[in-house]
Amino acid sequence: MPPGTPRKKAAAAGPRGRRETPSPAEQLDRLQSLIVESLEDDKAEDVVALDLAGRAAFADRMVIATGLADRQISAMAQHLERKLHDSGIRRVQVEGAGGSDWVLIDAGDIVVHLFKPEARALYGLEKMWGIEFDEALRG
Repeated sequence: MPPGTPRKKAAAAGPRGRRETPSPAEQLDRLQSLIVESLEDDKAEDVVALDLAGRAAFADRMVIATGLADRQISAMAQHLERKLHDSGIRRVQVEGAGGSDWVLIDAGDIVVHLFKPEARALYGLEKMWGIEFDEALRG
């Protein structure tokens, strides 16, 4: 075969169709970034991400954010659900999006809680799952 034939060009280009699959941790990081960026784009306040790996059976990460009004929280949930679906996550469960102080979005390995400020203070999920939780386990 003369130089520059399609077969030689393909061989020089390397294996076809083999892309490196990101590790589960990298996939979680990307998903968390998508979630946090979506919430920040919708002007969420006090966005916090917690690592639950090894501490909870229901998820590996949790994202908590505050919205100031029902309408804002509902919009954040709708936008996030659409972005998650567009990124390939087909089974997104949303609870409380019909006008509530607390909306839960289950994206599989990451659970998202959207609160009004009063409800966030009342439930205190950061205290339950955050640094203070780690200290209580060690104590």
